[in-house]
Amino acid sequence: MDVIERAGIDNWLRLVALLIEVVAVATLVIGALAASVFFVIDLRKEKGFEAAFHRYRVGLARSLLLAVELLVAADLIGTVVVEPTIENLAVLGFIVLIRTFLSFSLEVEIEGRLPWRRHVPGKPPSVTD
Repeated sequence: MDVIERAGIDNWLRLVALLIEVVAVATLVIGALAASVFFVIDLRKEKGFEAAFHRYRVGLARSLLLAVELLVAADLIGTVVVEPTIENLAVLGFIVLIRTFLSFSLEVEIEGRLPWRRHVPGKPPSVTD
């Protein structure tokens, strides 16, 4: 591949990764604002603080989960651009590992159970499922 073509592709991929990062931040901000608005609405409807707060936390967690997944995608796209040294790959691996763990933790927080213990329709959820 020609050096000029490679530089153009690298610049394009950097731009794509940056745009995905911007979308991730916007997702987080919009999700936090929407969750806050719904929290206030729920409080005004007198649903109770605990129910409103639970819905607020779930809304925040969902927006954070989506933002983290977008950031992982941006990191993976960014790996194509950087020089593939052991240090760069180790840093990327560490970042993806942290974000994956955060994503897993948020999913458990939202669903209230481990992913491999999904609720079976028609059966009440239990601790041993």
